[in-house]
Amino acid sequence: MYARVIFAQFRPEQTDEVIQRYREAVVTEHRKQPGSKGVMVLIDRATGKGISMTFWETEADLQASDEASQYYQDLYAKFAPYWTAPQVREAYEVTIQE
Repeated sequence: MYARVIFAQFRPEQTDEVIQRYREAVVTEHRKQPGSKGVMVLIDRATGKGISMTFWETEADLQASDEASQYYQDLYAKFAPYWTAPQVREAYEVTIQE
């Protein structure tokens, strides 16, 4: 399994709105993608820092959802107004999961 991790910064007062938008947009769209294995979000409400993790069955599935994909472009457009700093994107192989 593989994971895309996005580190994002937004205004703390928008936390609930960001969470709702994530549920409506990312969770819904991620389920439709080939190789989708789920999502996880971590948020620090005090600072507005968030970590989004999307999980993919294969590395090819992960790569098919990269910046050039329509899937990614659509989601980027929905969240760009919230970010107060450039997001950081990284990809990992999941080596342990319990």
